[in-house]
Amino acid sequence: MARIVVDPVTRIEGHLRIEAVVENGVITDAYSAGTMVRGLEKILIGRDPRDAWAITERVCGVCTTVHALASVRAVEDALGISVPPTAELIRNIMSATQYVQDHVIHFYHLHALDWVDIVNALKADPKKAAEIAQSISKWDKNTPGYFSDVQAKIKAFAASGLGIFANGYWGHSAYKLPPEVNLIAVAHYLDALEWQKEIVKIHAVFGGKNPHPNYLVGGVPCSIDVNEVAAINGERLNLVSRLISQADEFVNEVYIPDLLAVAGFYKDWASYGGGLKNYLSYGDFPTRGYNQPESFKFPRGVVLNRDLSHLHPVNAKDTQEIKEYIAHSWYDYEGGNTQGVHPSAGETKINYTGPQPPFETLAGYEKYSFLKTPRWKDNAMEVGPLARVVVGLAAGSTDMKELVNMVLGKLNVPVAAVFSTLGRTAARGIDAALTMAWLKEFNGELIGRVKTNEVSTFNNARWDPRTWPEEAEGVGLVEAPRGALAHWIKIKNGKIDNYQLVVPTTWNGSPRDAKQQRSAFEESLIGTPIAKIDQPVEILRTVHSFDPCLACAVHLYDPQGRHLHQISFE
Repeated sequence: MARIVVDPVTRIEGHLRIEAVVENGVITDAYSAGTMVRGLEKILIGRDPRDAWAITERVCGVCTTVHALASVRAVEDALGISVPPTAELIRNIMSATQYVQDHVIHFYHLHALDWVDIVNALKADPKKAAEIAQSISKWDKNTPGYFSDVQAKIKAFAASGLGIFANGYWGHSAYKLPPEVNLIAVAHYLDALEWQKEIVKIHAVFGGKNPHPNYLVGGVPCSIDVNEVAAINGERLNLVSRLISQADEFVNEVYIPDLLAVAGFYKDWASYGGGLKNYLSYGDFPTRGYNQPESFKFPRGVVLNRDLSHLHPVNAKDTQEIKEYIAHSWYDYEGGNTQGVHPSAGETKINYTGPQPPFETLAGYEKYSFLKTPRWKDNAMEVGPLARVVVGLAAGSTDMKELVNMVLGKLNVPVAAVFSTLGRTAARGIDAALTMAWLKEFNGELIGRVKTNEVSTFNNARWDPRTWPEEAEGVGLVEAPRGALAHWIKIKNGKIDNYQLVVPTTWNGSPRDAKQQRSAFEESLIGTPIAKIDQPVEILRTVHSFDPCLACAVHLYDPQGRHLHQISFE
């Protein structure tokens, strides 16, 4: 028996530690430890609710916009504010833009190197690489000359020591791509770096900047006037349309073909990484207002035990549905560490009881993570692209079913392959294809509203705190690219009285609960074969398939700026 420690897990946002027990070359147990502490909830207490979005958005520089959207929705829910249809469309455009950019970045820059051998690309024939690329895509850069130039860059890079990739597992027996496909993937990795900085200009148009574009309780912080220089005018709307058209080409002529090409060489991974059998999606992309989830593009619901014949409803305000546990987390609850607490009454009381850093292992410690453990009706849930696919299929989504069938047909794998590391990675591509189509649709609807002068982007009816009740509670739900995200807020006398976030990786990457049920990361690793103990690329493949993103607060201060608490792992 051996205990593998991967710390830090790289190519993610935040600090994640994975410890896996390996017996006879197979993982038999696993532990997911978030080794960074969150503090946004503390920072928000006593502040103006209308400012919460600007603070919570800084929880992550990768998940930009989604926390702001969850925050304004929470405040609007608490105060009974409806958003004008044009503002809802702009929010959909900004969110869909984040989806498309995030999924492309994840595939090429965070996940691809688990499957793509950079060094092996030096053995490729650029002419053969071009022939393969042209057979699956119309991308005009797929020429022998282009691949030859990229190969020359790789050669120079390798000669310099490979920089940040020097410690990669290049040459590992788990890598199966032919040299030419490796070369194609590396070339498009570089193309994606250039492309991803262009699409987020859409955020700059509607939100003023990226990362962390501006939002507004009651709407969006931009006005539309096609003839006004200081407003969203015809020139800016045309820029958005061009950027969407370019994104459509990149997603459908580069990302999706590459995803299917790479997946075709790793069909054995349709048998690993399935993990949990329960899936949660809050749903998103309103088409008739945020308060009508039945009209969302992504449906809301829960699927238990992979039973697609029954979709369970989700009520985030029901205190008996979602609860957070801390039996194995470095926190304390006033009522004891074995109880579950609904986020609306959530507590953030840090109590680190782990080993003194630096340490070799967390074995023997009951508590081993700074992530709390959320559960839906005491069930461990997976959230994210695979959950959206499963919930979409259970909800009868025709668009979802067509894309799933297309992917299964292209790869020639059974439906069961969906529930795996391969399926989770493919689900992200399905996600991107759907949101890309919807992004075009939302933009077309926005242009249509501009033509008919339906351009109201802000509802100021409840902007003045004097119109608010003395106390109010709300929840803002967002189906972020990485999965189910929610912000719960309590407002008292015009100020934030309590604020709690439950982010996608809290669901997926949390430690066991009081019943010893593993969460998604941990459960998905069970049964995975490990070829080399000292090069556990197999662990990275499954963990990266979730696209981990851990929240990012480490220092806590009170409103006067006094230092309260610090956790150091140096």
